[in-house]
Amino acid sequence: MTLIKSISGIRGTIGGVEDKSLTPIDVVKYTTAFADVIASGDNKKIVVGRDARISGFMINQLVCATLVSKGVDVVDLDLSTTPTVEMAVVNEHAAGGIILTASHNPKQWNALKLLNAKGEFISAELGEDIINRVKTSAFSYNEIDHIGSYSLKEGYIDWHIDEILKLDMVDVEAIRKRNFTVAVDAVNSTGGIAVPALLKKIGVNNVIELYCDPTGHFPHNPEPLPEHLTDLSDAVKKNDADLGIIVDPDVDRLAFVNEDGEMFGEEYTLVAVADYVLSQKKGNTVSNLSSTRALRDVTEKHGNSYSASAVGEVNVVKMMKETDAVIGGEGNGGIILPELHYGRDSLVGIALFLSHLAKSRKPMSHLKASYPSYIISKNKIELTPEIDVDFILEKVQEKYKNHPVNTIDGVKIEFDKEWVHLRKSNTEPIIRIYAEGSTMSVANSLANKIKSDIKELLA
Repeated sequence: MTLIKSISGIRGTIGGVEDKSLTPIDVVKYTTAFADVIASGDNKKIVVGRDARISGFMINQLVCATLVSKGVDVVDLDLSTTPTVEMAVVNEHAAGGIILTASHNPKQWNALKLLNAKGEFISAELGEDIINRVKTSAFSYNEIDHIGSYSLKEGYIDWHIDEILKLDMVDVEAIRKRNFTVAVDAVNSTGGIAVPALLKKIGVNNVIELYCDPTGHFPHNPEPLPEHLTDLSDAVKKNDADLGIIVDPDVDRLAFVNEDGEMFGEEYTLVAVADYVLSQKKGNTVSNLSSTRALRDVTEKHGNSYSASAVGEVNVVKMMKETDAVIGGEGNGGIILPELHYGRDSLVGIALFLSHLAKSRKPMSHLKASYPSYIISKNKIELTPEIDVDFILEKVQEKYKNHPVNTIDGVKIEFDKEWVHLRKSNTEPIIRIYAEGSTMSVANSLANKIKSDIKELLA
């Protein structure tokens, strides 16, 4: 059993004992602490939404009842998506929001993702405050005349889609003219509600639905990685579809399959969408340090500037605001379009990508081939607990001081157009090693070289 407490929320497996997994007691405690922090002023409204995983209804009941007992006015969207809840917080003028989702984790997991009044993930300081409040557990609840209210609001996904349709960059006419056939895998979560509805509204009439019934019974591992997309790939080929779309359970990660059944590449979701956005408006881009260099190449091709942030959506958003970026996100298929809102949003990503594909008049595989080709190799090196990981990273940084080095999040070293990024784990004695090169063998070779360096330091 596992319970992970981080600045963005509380994630754990269902069942087990208190403080070791996500039990009802933990849900109540962290919800209480969040209410004390986020709704301490005059604004007592909090928006709640959930993905379709099996434990979602149970967690939703605990969260909503706890908030009401704290004097909070709850706006419950029930089955929703992470980006929809983020936008609803702002539209409802709420003090914050809670999204009940463990994102790409398997069915035994769930989580409370915590939002501020801007519909963005809370700061590190607020996250630490909430965790510390739970440690002391000095909670009190309102008497009967001062409890909050509860309201169930339906239709927010449709509103979210309508807001996307208002964007000038979404070209419904071009999409309709292409008469796309699209296969969709929504892993039986809320993407099964949102994605087909979006596609129909933007002019895609031929939709092949796989696992679009929001039962929460995931048909395969819900993380949108190539090894989990075989059914979608087969459906694309069998139906002569123009592309396949997969989203994770809470619809903030997006990946595509080409018309030939091959993977477009999750790293290239942001690259392609950014290419389109930059063709429509001038501006900068941001992704995290572990994302592909292809975004930088595309950004510079358009005459704009690229910046890399520390890993984590909150860090990407912070740097996007600092650099006035018009598009950004993460290499895990997360698209952030500030014109709509500062959060990863698969729905706006789909609308922008299909506009791009329609206007390019190319098959998916040809569009992918037009981008710089990079491959990322993901590795790790296990250490004994007594080893000083920070010391190891400092020594690696020193060895490669004649190369461009970024230390805002671990150590990233650039070798011309190749790079390696070393990050220590916060939960176990390992160093994660991400390396990118023109081929997998080049990336693996670079990763192995760094591994060898670390082993020499340890010796």
